[in-house]
Amino acid sequence: MMRELWTTLRPTAFGFLGAVIAIAAWFILSGAGFIPGASSRPSDDGFEQRVRDYILANPHVIIEAVQRMETDQRVAETGELGQLIRANNAEILNDPATPVGGNPQGDVSLVEFFDYNCPYCRRVASTLIQIEESDPDLRIVYKEWPILGPNSEFAARAALAAHRQGKYVAFHKGLMLGSGLVDEARVVTVATEVGLDLDRLRQDMEAPEVDESIARNRALARVLRIGGTPAFVIGDRLLPGAADAKVIRSLIEQARPR
Repeated sequence: MMRELWTTLRPTAFGFLGAVIAIAAWFILSGAGFIPGASSRPSDDGFEQRVRDYILANPHVIIEAVQRMETDQRVAETGELGQLIRANNAEILNDPATPVGGNPQGDVSLVEFFDYNCPYCRRVASTLIQIEESDPDLRIVYKEWPILGPNSEFAARAALAAHRQGKYVAFHKGLMLGSGLVDEARVVTVATEVGLDLDRLRQDMEAPEVDESIARNRALARVLRIGGTPAFVIGDRLLPGAADAKVIRSLIEQARPR
């Protein structure tokens, strides 16, 4: 019975707190006779009664057990993601249509999947610039992944078109460091500020290569099981969310060749 309950309520399906409460409640209430069909007397060998008594006296063991299970699961998932990253390494790092910043010949790459209208991407943008400026051997790979609607799609297409004029990084930072919605008006303003040819920009935005680049990024994000923006690939690690500089720098150093 206990094995069946644990399988049903494992943390991945029920949540950490729910599993703790449910398991503890099962032991306590079944012993008190409150669960329909559950016997209030101990089993023939008294094992369940002894387990129940131990847990009542030491409730922290349930928390420790669930934490251990969650840790083991995270380790397994990290290992599996590492295999996926290594299997798709060429597309992650060396897609010729993907813009690259920082030091293109750097010894370690930071790959970012982002959306120009993602507030968390905007929040971490200044941190990434600080890391880039302090690390002359960092290569930055920009994966345009517009997931927040037509304005984001327009901005991503404009950014890839700006890459054709050799001004991608300046345009990218101009959009990321600005405030407010990144829409067509904002795109035109930043494009003018960084000196882009607007007529050529609009023409290049419709190039099939732009469609193909965004489609490849979307497919790659699915393969890597990325659930939102921003998301970073550093070495064989996937870092979701707007992490702080300390965490990002730590992963960069771990990925750096020795």
